[in-house]
Amino acid sequence: MDHETEDVLDAVGPRLRALRRNRGITLADLAATTGVSESTLSRLESGQRRATLELLLPLARTYDVPLDDLVGAPRTGDPRIHLKPIRRFGMIFVPLSRRPGGTQAFKMIIPARPEPLEPTPQTHEGFEWLYVLNGRLRLVLGERDLTLPPGEAAEFDTSLPHWLGSADGGVVELLILFGLQGMRAHVRAGPHRPSHGGIQR
Repeated sequence: MDHETEDVLDAVGPRLRALRRNRGITLADLAATTGVSESTLSRLESGQRRATLELLLPLARTYDVPLDDLVGAPRTGDPRIHLKPIRRFGMIFVPLSRRPGGTQAFKMIIPARPEPLEPTPQTHEGFEWLYVLNGRLRLVLGERDLTLPPGEAAEFDTSLPHWLGSADGGVVELLILFGLQGMRAHVRAGPHRPSHGGIQR
């Protein structure tokens, strides 16, 4: 094994430890998720156990990162990030973040329709922040029925019945941050103005 390969492998342990601590994950939690024993993970992070593909694959899946990120391999080829759109409920979600368990960022696209859909409010745990990029968003939140043009933002507890759609049947593009219950996004672009009912204007 050449010195360059040894240096790369020696750096894997500290990189794995830093990644786990940054994510706020304990060795016990990681062992339960990956199926790799806690002692093996500890020895891997301390450099006492050499990294193998069998050990790195479940870690890469758990952290939702490429194997290259775990071993610090140099980036080669196409530098572009290839995002994979997800189609749900007739809408398109483009994941912009890869961190599991934390705040998730998405670009959401509501396709144009000949006739706007009837609202079907849903509830789930979490907290959502959104910003309208293009189009006119219809936001039904509890008893409120709001129209948000480009440049407006809203944040709300998703345990309230809510629904997102096009206000006029046209395409709507927006950015969404979704976090666990109690996690809020705070954006300040100018003098603070008090919010009303969770809507930021």
